[in-house]
Amino acid sequence: MGGIQMKLRTSQLLLNDDGKIIMGSGRMAIFESLQHTGSINQTARELNMAYKTVWSKIKATEKNWGRSVVDTDRKTGTRLTREGVDLLEKYRKLKKDCIHADDGIFQSIFQIRNNQTS
Repeated sequence: MGGIQMKLRTSQLLLNDDGKIIMGSGRMAIFESLQHTGSINQTARELNMAYKTVWSKIKATEKNWGRSVVDTDRKTGTRLTREGVDLLEKYRKLKKDCIHADDGIFQSIFQIRNNQTS
């Protein structure tokens, strides 16, 4: 007896006290791209986004978190600050750990139900 297979898709957002986004998957992609390109222009091209959109998301993270996440210099390009790197690393770990935990919970709940209805 076949049925539709289900998958769980979760999303993690870091928010400030006002509910404004500090970090999510999209901003993680921006930070990761900045790490290897060193350029907002190249990051925008790589992610198929407008330069202004990338810059706005960076500035929104800084405003919402109250910390600087990038250093920009016309000669050396754009680099994540120590705080920016730390935020990115911690968010990656949070996302990985949440997905792992969520997958386990999903399997324990829906595997039991699938076995009972089989």
